[in-house]
Amino acid sequence: MVCKTTETEGTSGKCMLDNNTYNLMEQLEIENKSLWRIKNNYRNDASMDNESKHLWKLIERDKEEVVRLLAEKIRERL
Repeated sequence: MVCKTTETEGTSGKCMLDNNTYNLMEQLEIENKSLWRIKNNYRNDASMDNESKHLWKLIERDKEEVVRLLAEKIRERL
């Protein structure tokens, strides 16, 4: 996080995220939405197709790991 300060005013109270942190947060939102769709729609839609159901389960596990890693990195930065 980047906060602007001056000698006379101290911290101005206006903090901006650096671009990299913002990108991590943006990607976390995208991955979370994708994971939600997989869990709530795609797996149900594939209920009669075992191959597709298995594929969605694999993708779901991968997305969960990506979400975990992104959240961990964001926590470190905030």
